[in-house]
Amino acid sequence: MSKVLIFGSGVIGMSFARRFMVAGWDVNVFDVNATLKDEVEDMGARFFTELEPAARGVDFVQESGPESLEFKQDAFQKFAQHTGEDTILASSTSAILPSLIAKDNPAADRIIVGHPFAPPNLMPVLEVVPGEKTSEDTMGRALQIYEDLGFEPTRLNKEILGFVGNRIQKVILWEGISLVQQGVISAVDFDTLIKNSLGLRYAVIGPFEANRLGGGPKGISSIFGHIAGAWDKSMPAGTPDIEHLEELFAQVDEAYGNDEESYERLCQLRDRKLRAVVEARKDPGDS
Repeated sequence: MSKVLIFGSGVIGMSFARRFMVAGWDVNVFDVNATLKDEVEDMGARFFTELEPAARGVDFVQESGPESLEFKQDAFQKFAQHTGEDTILASSTSAILPSLIAKDNPAADRIIVGHPFAPPNLMPVLEVVPGEKTSEDTMGRALQIYEDLGFEPTRLNKEILGFVGNRIQKVILWEGISLVQQGVISAVDFDTLIKNSLGLRYAVIGPFEANRLGGGPKGISSIFGHIAGAWDKSMPAGTPDIEHLEELFAQVDEAYGNDEESYERLCQLRDRKLRAVVEARKDPGDS
């Protein structure tokens, strides 16, 4: 049986632990904070507060610790010391480049980023990002493992700040802030528009496939020749004023709340809808 070390027992770490458990892996969970020990052991994994025994004999490491470069560099140096030469070393980081995590690390060829999206127990996406020295063998094995866990892993060919998902998220959010600040639309109506247009469309087809279909039988080149090609000059992107967000925050707080009750209620509603969407996306004809 394959064995994984989950480094960090927070929300992301525990989500990975459960996925590995369901896939039939032997799971070790490491954390210096033992408050989740009972929960970890109740689900059939082993809990450790010492790294060396936790890392012994594992085939894969998924690190989900603090978003600190210094912390991750130190952790991955220890992973390199305590794991075998074939062990894949992955970080859940959402912002730190794998080449920085792997700097001066003898196991740099085994280090990748496996970046999930929240909530990680429901979202199928996982960005798999190589560092400058990551081997092709490491990437290939990691992609297969993540697929076996139920993800639809997305391979980045090289690292870039923010990876890809966060860069797209920033473009949409920054344009939304700019439009709200210009008085073009309210924050709530912007959300409604996105949910009922791009959100629905992109849940089943991506932007390039959507434009292929929009171009009709002749494909994507047709729509760029008639419509999309003119967007660059006719619709310059907005520039939000990030220093003055008080009015935006007020709109969002009024619509969605800013207390524990609203947070829990909206999380539960989001998760119910996400489960339904993920299930609906499954095509019996898919291989």
